Amino acid sequence: MDAVSSPTSMATQLNRKHAYEPPAIPDRLYFKIGDVARLCGVETYVLRFWETQFPQLKPNKSGTGQRLYRRRDVEMALEIKRLVHAEGYTLAGARAALEQGQHRPSSRPVPRGGPQANLPSAAGQNNRLDAVAAAVGRARAELREIAALLGAPAQPPARRRSRLATIRAVSGSLFPS
Repeated sequence: MDAVSSPTSMATQLNRKHAYEPPAIPDRLYFKIGDVARLCGVETYVLRFWETQFPQLKPNKSGTGQRLYRRRDVEMALEIKRLVHAEGYTLAGARAALEQGQHRPSSRPVPRGGPQANLPSAAGQNNRLDAVAAAVGRARAELREIAALLGAPAQPPARRRSRLATIRAVSGSLFPS
């Protein structure tokens, strides 16, 4: 083949690069965290972090405190990795997708227009932009009021009258006789 690749072969290479093929999970009852990390292709600290971010990922712990993942935990970790790494979800977005039950590829149909089909319609987006612009306008008006109050010349504080009455000693003593 010549030095210049055709556009179709480059597209095929890109698609292969971004395609996500889950690894085969061995038929075992429990998996240690190192095994799951190797299956998922992530470090063990990533799995421990995901446990704090995803309530669905809760491995059992042995008497010695070692994490023991069941098959469903391994599948959940693989699904989190697919959502975050292959599909580009944020952690919050992946959590929401898992909570809505959209984590199985068979239960989530791919829109005909590709990922762009999930974007809001132009009318809905314009309404949202109008609402945001109105909120920004209100915030600016409030900030102008605050700036005007802060920029006004400071008035000296009013003198307060003392509430205690002074006792005038008629005789030189505090205790009159």
